[in-house]
Amino acid sequence: MRTSARRRAVGSQGRRTGVVVGQGIAALLATAGLMATAMPAAHADTAAAAPAASDTTPGSETDTPSLVTGLHEEVAATGSAADAARGHLKAKKGRYHIADTSAKDLASVGTTTDKGGKETVRLQQKYKGVEVLGGQYVVRMTKKDGKRAVTGTSGNYFTKLKLDSVSPKVSEETAIERAVGAVTTQFGGGLLRAPAKGEKQAKAEFKGTAGDVTILPQGTGVLTRHITVTGTNPADGSPVQQEVYIDAHSGFPVMQYSGIKTFGATGTGTGATEGVAAPADATTAAADQLVVKGSGVRYNGQKVDINLYKDTKGLLQMIDYSKRAADDSPYAGPMIATYDARGREASSASGVWPTGIKYFQPATPDLGEEYTNSGAVDAHWAAGKVYDYYKNHFGRKGLDGQDGYIYSLVGVVQRGQPYNNAFWDGEKMVYGQGGGDYRTFSADTDVVGHEMTHGVVEHTANLVYAGQSGAMNEALADYFGNAIDLEANGQSMDDPDAGLLGEDLCTTAGPRECALRDLNDGATTSKNFIGVTYSGDNGGVHLNSTIFSGALWDMRQDLGAELADQYVYRALSAYMTPLDGFTEGRAAVIAAAKELGATKAQLAIVKRSFDAHGIVPGWEKALGVDTDTLVSKVNIASTGVGAGGGKYAVSRSNEDGSEPYSVWLGNTSGKGQPQLVSANNGDYNVYANTDGKTVVWADYSSTGIKIMARPVAGGLAKMVDGIGSDVTGLVVDGDWVAYTALNPQYGVTNVRYANMKTGETGLVDGGRPYNISGLASIKDGKIAYAKVAPDANGNMKVGVEVFDTATHTKTTMPASDDAMGIGQTAITDDGVFWIEDDDATDTGKAAVRRANLDGTNPVTVTPEAGEGSLYAYSLTASDDAVSISTVPPATTWANDTMMKLYQIAPDGKGGAQRVSCNRGEQMFGAADEGQRVLWLDGTTGYTNLVKRDRPAGNC
Repeated sequence: MRTSARRRAVGSQGRRTGVVVGQGIAALLATAGLMATAMPAAHADTAAAAPAASDTTPGSETDTPSLVTGLHEEVAATGSAADAARGHLKAKKGRYHIADTSAKDLASVGTTTDKGGKETVRLQQKYKGVEVLGGQYVVRMTKKDGKRAVTGTSGNYFTKLKLDSVSPKVSEETAIERAVGAVTTQFGGGLLRAPAKGEKQAKAEFKGTAGDVTILPQGTGVLTRHITVTGTNPADGSPVQQEVYIDAHSGFPVMQYSGIKTFGATGTGTGATEGVAAPADATTAAADQLVVKGSGVRYNGQKVDINLYKDTKGLLQMIDYSKRAADDSPYAGPMIATYDARGREASSASGVWPTGIKYFQPATPDLGEEYTNSGAVDAHWAAGKVYDYYKNHFGRKGLDGQDGYIYSLVGVVQRGQPYNNAFWDGEKMVYGQGGGDYRTFSADTDVVGHEMTHGVVEHTANLVYAGQSGAMNEALADYFGNAIDLEANGQSMDDPDAGLLGEDLCTTAGPRECALRDLNDGATTSKNFIGVTYSGDNGGVHLNSTIFSGALWDMRQDLGAELADQYVYRALSAYMTPLDGFTEGRAAVIAAAKELGATKAQLAIVKRSFDAHGIVPGWEKALGVDTDTLVSKVNIASTGVGAGGGKYAVSRSNEDGSEPYSVWLGNTSGKGQPQLVSANNGDYNVYANTDGKTVVWADYSSTGIKIMARPVAGGLAKMVDGIGSDVTGLVVDGDWVAYTALNPQYGVTNVRYANMKTGETGLVDGGRPYNISGLASIKDGKIAYAKVAPDANGNMKVGVEVFDTATHTKTTMPASDDAMGIGQTAITDDGVFWIEDDDATDTGKAAVRRANLDGTNPVTVTPEAGEGSLYAYSLTASDDAVSISTVPPATTWANDTMMKLYQIAPDGKGGAQRVSCNRGEQMFGAADEGQRVLWLDGTTGYTNLVKRDRPAGNC
């Protein structure tokens, strides 16, 4: 029997970005890395239930109150509303604690004026002229009879910011390179894949565009460069837009989330890109030519009126000018235009306009079957219904409130195949072509209402699309999309299917089987909230949305549609701000209801609706786990955890997430206190790992990335290697370190190694552009890794090799000749383990294989199909057990689609068991000795380092 000293393990360190975020901006930013997995609410802990008249709710992490209601304090009636709002904040400095209320540090985002003389002013916080992410404060006023008075305020103004300098040390060029590297690594997925025969190797090609320098309001503030990275996911061809925040002093990506605002989980879309203009193919016409009455048939067989436009050449176009007032001049008011995007790639329509795209151009006013099947009739008709809903109920002029143009692109595809999704990209709605089980995604009015409501949210509260704020963004889009659908189609809320979304999209399945979400699903925070990283559904934006939308739905059922809609819209347009979470959302709706004259009984219904879904102050504290917590609230993003020899190594920030990450070493037993092992030098120290004798990590600075090592027993840290590009997956054993480095020249990864004693460094594959390697593990000077390389016939093949650092020889493991993908490797005393995908049908499942170090005695630990098969994504192993991270494919988001850990004996006997029944995401599994495994867990809404010493069994 081997001694325990030999039972150290190397596990998965492949990067999936994300942190779980609970409440507060710290949680939000914590989520960035599974800093906290969900984007945190900026003041969720202290937001009270319904504040009384003239009541003030304190903010969290700031001296400025998060909500003030019941005021009637007169301000200057002359001048702009923004000036009056700033004047009020200045006059009441003792209440708001805002030192500088000038336009320089409180820039006007915009003012909206509603009936009754209500004015809502949104002010953006800046610090020394630099924008603060989510720092927005709202001042509500009334103006009538020549007088103006403030009635309340709300939002996030961060008073604890204190930065010596707002000048970045990291250049824009370096920030873009690091951001592109981080996104390339993320979209590399869990497996290295070979292209199909005759196809080229899929290559991640992303472009980074620098935005403004931005302060993340963590603690005293983190200065970052905001980089938007766009491109196409090499795995499936879907569009990508990642918002990446690069620490401006070290160059480390401290937060990354997707700007995609999609309807569902069956595909992906992308977020806003500024400055995109529609193709200029409309021509001038006289006023009486603007509206041509036509008709068409919707997917459901209903014949509807369709407003068209005839240009000066006599061509009909799918443009609706009918929403302008009767006395408006030609082209005044909104234009609703529907474009023919059939066959265009979704990635070519996200944030840009596909080349040569034109409006649908029917030959006659009576649109034929082609316009039904393409989804054009539904998209065009429903867009008008959405406009009417917001105009008739709230007096809102279009999505932006200014009667800006409304564009729809209908019929995009994904790599030539159906794109079963829809998205809002900040300028337009984009609907997938559909196919197979799904119709074109404009075929259901609630999808159109949902996507267009994302535009309304963007031009009001602009809720950040990650974590809790993102889930609220989705919830509001679902709530109003559903309300519009019911009204447009004359459906009663008493209908059992009234709360379904997307129920009309399927070609064969019935409404309940087809629907992607149900507002009446009864989801609550205590039973259904899932702590998930930003790489998992953007921190739970779809996954957790029905908790909040369900509360709104209950309220609508009990109060009636008109009253509930007014409360929710007022909360969105005049109370909510970008970083609000569930508790702030509750407070906003209650306050809006009080402002609009809700009776005591009506307020009781509003509160009861939120109570029933567990949205009460402090709800996050009630989330339970079945694990031992080693470190709580680590507040780190995408840096993983390493373990071996009874020790763990993990990066950690302070509780508010404002400090650069440092590396801490502790005992996996939980005994004793963790020790700081990295220098507190202002750099970001990340991707820590240990074999129980040595700790290694990557030190990110403005000048490059250093691979550092330090003895567990004590001593000085030393640099063992250095590189300029992105790195991940550090592993260590004895004198040897290995890691995966991005080659920015070729856009591929290669495994690099270094000897801490001799200084020897090198690449296992020579670094040639047609050789790709990654997902390494190490033991006794031998490095196992996944590879993609050409065979003797020039066809790209995947496989597993073991590189002997002593002899520089390579041993090939017996992967199948049919292997399409190879995943994480792990070496133990007993051999080499790896993940292997041989299934050309791409079911998402993959096998776990094992062989001796010389390639003999191959064993299938878990099969690729049938009984005992798993959706294997990554793995980690000790001599006694293999722990496998699984990620099932998701058509809808649910707990069982999140990353979970399973454990099985090395020979596969006895079958796999769940390591933990925690319902949050379980990231970065790291095996120690025996059956003990550690990971970063998001169940509580924060990212905690946890462990279990044996599997939980069946959950």
